[in-house]
Amino acid sequence: MNTIDLDWGKKHILKTNSYKIFCTDEDLSEEEAFNKRKEIEPWLAAIFQSEHLSLLAGSGLTTAVCALAGLYSQGMGRLDLKTKYAELIKKRAEETALKMERGEANIEDDIRVTNELISGLQIIDPLEANLLKEELDEKLYNFISTVLKTEETYIKQLRNKVENGKYSKSLRSFNVLKTFLLSFSSRAASRERLNIFTTNYDRFIELGCDESGIILLDRFKGKITPIFRNTRLELDFHYNPPGIRGEPRYVEGVVRICKLHGSIDWRYESDRILRCLLPFGANNNHPEVPQYNKTEGQGSELCLSPDSVSDQVVIYPNSSKDIETALYPYSELFRDFSSSICRPNSILVTFGYGFGDSHINRIIEDMLTIPSTHLVIIAWDKKNEEGTFGGARDRIRRFYEKIGNPAQFTLLIGGHFGDISNLVDYYLPKSAIDKITKAKHKIQNDRGEPDNSNKLDNKED
Repeated sequence: MNTIDLDWGKKHILKTNSYKIFCTDEDLSEEEAFNKRKEIEPWLAAIFQSEHLSLLAGSGLTTAVCALAGLYSQGMGRLDLKTKYAELIKKRAEETALKMERGEANIEDDIRVTNELISGLQIIDPLEANLLKEELDEKLYNFISTVLKTEETYIKQLRNKVENGKYSKSLRSFNVLKTFLLSFSSRAASRERLNIFTTNYDRFIELGCDESGIILLDRFKGKITPIFRNTRLELDFHYNPPGIRGEPRYVEGVVRICKLHGSIDWRYESDRILRCLLPFGANNNHPEVPQYNKTEGQGSELCLSPDSVSDQVVIYPNSSKDIETALYPYSELFRDFSSSICRPNSILVTFGYGFGDSHINRIIEDMLTIPSTHLVIIAWDKKNEEGTFGGARDRIRRFYEKIGNPAQFTLLIGGHFGDISNLVDYYLPKSAIDKITKAKHKIQNDRGEPDNSNKLDNKED
């Protein structure tokens, strides 16, 4: 198969291996989805039980979960600055985004360029540097507040499980999120743990894992004030079966998580990074939320509080070069990402990631130089009013054609295959540790009875 065989202009694209291709502009009916399930679900089930499995989740995961709940999620729009340098910052951010073939610039590009300008102004005009830093602090505070507001609204709706006599949309979306995470994390305990990597600042993944009983392992240690570890200790969870001594077993449902771009609950403190005890959906007045404080200095100079937002919060903007990824703590995080996926028999699944981060893309490219590795791209998109797709599809196409080895790719792209509800209802495999289902299939086979497991009789509304 040649890479040009894929019609990237179609609404829905499915490619499970070198010979199975499905591209269409027609929306799939429920019956057609069931038929496609027979092809997709076994393929994904085999992939999910590979030797090394990693999931890379982008902002599309949060967007999908919030959309199911009828909520607006904090996107990656532009930074609305009022400074006299606003147009220069905007132009520079757009230039670097275009140079990196990312398409339109976003808030991360604006933050990065603003920080670069502040560093320069601190040399030639400290007053202007302070003024710009003050405005950036205000915007970062507003950004964090919006993320927390999304969490707060979601958790409030989730607690109100019934609306007008029916289950709430938030409950449905939360069940979809939990099932999505369980499909990846429920690997046989004898296999290596799933690695979750995410560029998101919010905590929807952590919330879903907590409520699903999934145990998360990260680089932080401690209970009262978790501190970021410089060394990645291969800690794990074991248990001793009753009546058996000296033969500990691996606990099921343990996952390693790495937030590549930081998190809204990470804080700088001197030379350490702490994870503050910030509840999901906390109010802006919570003591763990950095407050935007401005203080007047001596004379005409303006001074920011030493506890300014930008000096506390660990959120990491896109890089135009690799200099940021060489700094603490991102060097450690990206080493984790590289060491986890760049090895034989490694599978990486991306969901909601638009291939707009060049430093991440380069690591994925390195992974695919190993012939036994495989990349599964799950992406939702739809045509806009002009009849064209967003920039993510074009970036995925360029990446796919650049690698030039279709056998290393599985593609589920479009409004149907990339929809998280459809994935959970039709295509993602059930937990690998579901021994009851296995036993049922064996009994049916022994009796010569037909297997109707592809029929979803109790699909949720």
